[in-house]
Amino acid sequence: MPTVFSSAFLAVQIPAALFLPLAALAGVGLDRLFGEPRRWHPLVGFGALANAVERRLNLAGGRRLHGLLAWSLLILPLFALAEWLIPAGWPGWLLHVLLLALALGARSLGEHARRVADDLASGDLLQARQHVGWMVSRQTEDLDAAGVASACLESTLENGNDAIFGVLFWFALLGGPGALLFRLANTLDAMWGYRNPRFADFGWAAAGLDDLLNFIPARLTALSYALCGRTRSALRCWREQGANWKSPNAGPVMAAGAGSLGVALGGPACYHGHLEERPPLGQGRPAAAEDIAQALTLVRRSMLLWLALLVCWGLARA
Repeated sequence: MPTVFSSAFLAVQIPAALFLPLAALAGVGLDRLFGEPRRWHPLVGFGALANAVERRLNLAGGRRLHGLLAWSLLILPLFALAEWLIPAGWPGWLLHVLLLALALGARSLGEHARRVADDLASGDLLQARQHVGWMVSRQTEDLDAAGVASACLESTLENGNDAIFGVLFWFALLGGPGALLFRLANTLDAMWGYRNPRFADFGWAAAGLDDLLNFIPARLTALSYALCGRTRSALRCWREQGANWKSPNAGPVMAAGAGSLGVALGGPACYHGHLEERPPLGQGRPAAAEDIAQALTLVRRSMLLWLALLVCWGLARA
């Protein structure tokens, strides 16, 4: 028999327009309290399944078609299942919250970045290199303190979009299943979106579809970084530097973020033994350890701005 409290809770009626904004607040709060699961994370199981599918389908001949088929087999059934499983009323609301919390990576991003900042603050460059290596795909063994800080800042700004704002954007459009769709697509891009002999063709669909899903969220993220920091500098860097980056979405995000923080990012970096001459991002002095906390503050303020706008949008429609 339900308690008086649970009966009253289930009887609460909220305007339909506030359904998702309140779920967004709850999902962000849940992620902040608990973060990503330490064990039995669903994305770990999804990654293992993706590896198995890739081994079966990444064959010579028709690799682009095979990659698109693999992406569709891994993501579309899970998206459809999530849509089908969500019931009406409070149980459905709770499932939306849970899916959003599982898709978000805000707390995890903050933990990784603060770990690197603490290493640099204590003068432990060896640990800082190791920990920033968990965040980036470049080689970190020979980075100095400024190089570690720069790599951490780039990852923090870019993953602000991938782990937070892209998820919130698709949640606002499609609820929990939309957040799930975006996070799974972003995961496959991270696994398959490499321009090397193994994935150049097979990962073409994963990379292209991730770019498509990220196109609007990335530009809204860049605008948010600009509004929550040095606005003029951020907008100028976005306009002048964003299109020069190899990723059409990461470029605007990181250029605006670097401009907002008043630091210089980009420049040469070593990937898989090859030195890449990357274009500059932002303007000002080189990155330092204390800028990592400022970057996390910028991401947090931007997230609060998004949540406030979601709630205002809901209230305006209620």
